[in-house]
Amino acid sequence: MNVDMSEPEPEIAEGSKAEQLSWPLILQFNLPTLGMGFMYLLVNMYLMKYATDVLLIAPAAMGLIFGFSRLWDGVTDPLVGYVSDRTRSRLGRRRPWILFSAIPVALVFYMVWSPPSELMGEEAVLYMSFAVILFYSAMTTVFVPHQSLAAELSVETHQRTRLFGVRHVGWSIGSLLALGAMWLMIQSSEPRVTATEIALVAGVLTAITMVWMVIRVPERKEYQGRVGSGAYQAFADVLRNPHAKVLLLVFLIDSVGGATVNILTVYVSEYIVGTPEYAPLYILLYAVPSAASVPLWLKLSKVYGKKKLWLFSMTMSSACFGAMMFLGEGDVAMISITAVVLGTVAGAGAILAPSIQADVIDYDELQTGERKEGTYFAAWNFVFKLATGITLVLTGFALDLAGFVPNVAQSETARTTLLVLYGFFPMVCFLLGALIFYRHFTLDEEAHLEVRRQLDARKGPEKAFLP
Repeated sequence: MNVDMSEPEPEIAEGSKAEQLSWPLILQFNLPTLGMGFMYLLVNMYLMKYATDVLLIAPAAMGLIFGFSRLWDGVTDPLVGYVSDRTRSRLGRRRPWILFSAIPVALVFYMVWSPPSELMGEEAVLYMSFAVILFYSAMTTVFVPHQSLAAELSVETHQRTRLFGVRHVGWSIGSLLALGAMWLMIQSSEPRVTATEIALVAGVLTAITMVWMVIRVPERKEYQGRVGSGAYQAFADVLRNPHAKVLLLVFLIDSVGGATVNILTVYVSEYIVGTPEYAPLYILLYAVPSAASVPLWLKLSKVYGKKKLWLFSMTMSSACFGAMMFLGEGDVAMISITAVVLGTVAGAGAILAPSIQADVIDYDELQTGERKEGTYFAAWNFVFKLATGITLVLTGFALDLAGFVPNVAQSETARTTLLVLYGFFPMVCFLLGALIFYRHFTLDEEAHLEVRRQLDARKGPEKAFLP
């Protein structure tokens, strides 16, 4: 089939004050996030428990696997970000990566959930090591270019928030579907077979959405060839950017804390509250308000500003996690109500953080004259995955040291360890992140508007994005 993907219909109203993005473009751009959200949540939330309880791999071994995969991400994330910035083709800088990642992403996701049944012990650990590392590597090749393209589609700060808001909704819908998949695996009498079938369907559908997005969503041609510095210089620019340094630190701290929701909810549901069958419900109560609150946060961001709302989100998240420390047997109402509040405020951070990150990239352009979305989002993507890896390693070793034994009632030490990891640890992380962000981040909407004005002055009135 010969399809010309170099000239899709333009749907970006350049030169207008609002630089409005059309709804068809926004929806088609975010279509792959359904599959990405599904895959990421299922792997990050359930693979560790699936591996310990079904594949009988030790928690510490799985923790090391996830931790090593994050070290490998330290190579692949910067590489993909930097090379995609320098890519030149008729499809643009980002779309070739997304297109050629479609099949590998589907294959490695299937590999993760379909280990040969005859593998046991060290062989199972070795197989899972390769599968997990390949999964995150393949996802990097689509995740970094996709986020980078999101930052390029508009230079107007509230349009970016709108775009990332819909992206979060798509990701959340994918996460909800992952909850359904997790429930099917938990209820299945043959979880290995169920996991394999789910992975096959999800992989194929995700690949199709990625190809469709490449066909339908354009790129800015003027951004090609805007990176002249070498790899070392490009990443040095990130660390020299004062706003980026603050965000990297805050994002790392918050992500370390936030990863506990995905990783430990299934453990807390079964071994603390005593309701293993309700684990998908608790995460559902988190995910639905997170997505449903997006329109509210979009409106409030225009009134109060992105910085104030994200700060509020971090502070409330800290309080909610603090409440989780007091969970006990049968506390269904408490964990449910806390999940709803936590999910609602988390929705603000999910859409405001990447929008603020895109604004920070404009500041880099003002300083260097280059467009390095790939480099920046590679750094943030690596920090996100590093944070998840830290939490997984910490969880694995902490549970082993506490004497965790799967599928039986836990000792008081193991239960206390779970509550500290699920409540106290993220409470401290979010509170620390909020303090750093409040004291050291200064690129608000007014400051970003001044950055855009200076950039437009360089380009001249005929190429300016703002009037």
